[in-house]
Order: sequence, then structure tokens, then C-alpha cells
Amino acid sequence: MPTTNRRQFNLRLGALLGGLAPAWAAQAQATGYPAKPVTLIAPYPPGGGVDNVARLIGERLATRLGQAGNVDNRPGAGATIGATALARSAPDGLTLMLGSIVDYAIAPHAHKALPFDMQRDFIPVVEVGFGTVALVVHNDVPARNVRELIALAKARPGELSYASSGIGGLQHLNAEMCKQMAGIDLAHVPYKGTAQLLPDLLAGRVPMSIDSLPAHLPHLKAGKTRALAVASRSRSPVLPDVPTMAEAGLPGYETATNYTLFAPARTPAAIVAQLNAETNAVLKLPEVVDKLTAMGIVIIGGSTAAAQAKAASETEKWAAVIKRGNIVLG
Repeated sequence: MPTTNRRQFNLRLGALLGGLAPAWAAQAQATGYPAKPVTLIAPYPPGGGVDNVARLIGERLATRLGQAGNVDNRPGAGATIGATALARSAPDGLTLMLGSIVDYAIAPHAHKALPFDMQRDFIPVVEVGFGTVALVVHNDVPARNVRELIALAKARPGELSYASSGIGGLQHLNAEMCKQMAGIDLAHVPYKGTAQLLPDLLAGRVPMSIDSLPAHLPHLKAGKTRALAVASRSRSPVLPDVPTMAEAGLPGYETATNYTLFAPARTPAAIVAQLNAETNAVLKLPEVVDKLTAMGIVIIGGSTAAAQAKAASETEKWAAVIKRGNIVLG
């Protein structure tokens, strides 16, 4: 994202939200929000990390808002089907989305044409947290660490494959960045979501994936797969014996699955502020903290402005990866 555009967007967002936070409760009460049940779009299939977080957060957010809530799974096309549904929704706070800033930072660079624009059509209400990404392999893979995996890939260029949740999605880009930094060639096997790729990974039909840890954690702990490294700056508290990618031989490699609550653009500032405050409150609930931590997710919370700043930085990072990999979708 060009620096000028990012500054302009931050200024627009600041103008929208600035000075309104102290008055959000009274204004939202005056509008009667929410007068109807709230729908939370999950742009991935049931059973994956995004879906699990959406259900955990969505249920408690709806309770705090005093309305019924439901999760609407809209998977496909690198999470852009769900995003398109959000962009076409009324800006009344009744349709939200729990998705990844990273997905929508990637999308405009990986797709030739999209029916939405992250700057124009979305408000990132709050960054819920990030899920640790791990390089997970089937037990039959002979490499016992990242250095050995890189050596194996170099000895058999194009033969070693990896699974992703779809072309242009984060898992795809995770592997693309690994290929670029390690100087290796890997074959891409795209699926329609983590829940779909897991059976093939567990059966050894596809040998590896660089994926969000939460969906893989039960299988790792059961010894059905192995994590060669985590892609965070420091080791994960749920897998303390697993090295970081930097420790394992690929310095500078860092990525994570981001979880962010989005609302449609033009959603009233009072409603955005209410959603931000209530979601931050949900993230402080002991049961939510325990469950997210057990899933390998680091809680972030914070302001809408902070979530927008994250969107800007991630857009620049992944644009470079996509350009080097010449990744373009129709």
C-alpha cells in the first residue's frame, strides 16, 4: 500500500472515530443497537482456526450485546467470498466478520480483480489476536528439522509438496515466503480450508503445511504429526520445545495468523466504538483467555486505529512476497 494512501486512510479513520469514544454508549443506546440478532461471518469452513475463534468470540459478544448471534461460514477463494458478503452488507452493525487482516492485505495483490477494497469497504474494529504458525510435517517425512527439510527439498526440487487452505491464502503465502528465503522449490496442493487438508496431512497424502497452530495442536500433541518450527519471534508457550524458524535455520522468517473483527464501512462510529469496547471486554474473560491460550493464540485487543495500522504494515509485507512469487489469480 503506498505510504500516501495509507496516511490518507488513517486520517479518514481518525476523523471518523476521533473524539467519539467517550460518547459511544449513549449514542448506541439512542439508536437501539442492536435491535436484531448479530451475524458473524467466518470466511473459512467449520473446524478451522478462524471458525473456532469466531464461535468462541461471537457467542460471548452476542451475549454482551443482549442479542442472539450466529456464525455464518462463507468459505472459499482465499477468504474473499466471505469478505464480499460483508462488503455487500448493510452498515448497521448486524453483520460482522471474524477474519484475518493478512488475508485482505494479500487479496488485492494476489487477485486481478476483487468486488471489494479493504480500505474502502471494511473497518477493522479490533485485532482479537494472532495464532502462531507452525511448519508441520507428516511423521513419514525423513527430515527431523528445518535444515534437513531444506536439504531434502534442494535434493528433490519440485517433488516435495505442501498443503494450503487455498490459492492466495496465508498458508500459500507462508510457503511461498519459505521457498523464496530458503531457495527451494515446493509443489502447491491447495484445499478449501484447514479442515479439508488435515485428513490428507494426517494420512501422509501431502507431507507438510505451514499453517496456523490451533487446528494442528491436538494432532501434534497426539504424536500424529510433527512441528519442525514455529514462525513467531519467540517460542510458543504451548510448544516450548519447538524452535522458531530463525533458531531452526531460516533467520528473518516470521508470520502469524491474524484474527480481526471487521464491520462494513460506513457503520456508525458509535456502533464501531461499542463493538470495540465489548470485544475488548470479551477478550478479558478468564474462560476466553484460557481457551485462546490453549489454542496457541496470543490475545491483542486494543483500538480500531491500531488494527488499521496493522493492516497497513501487513499489506506492504505481503505485497513484496506476492510480487517476487508472481502470484496472480483471475
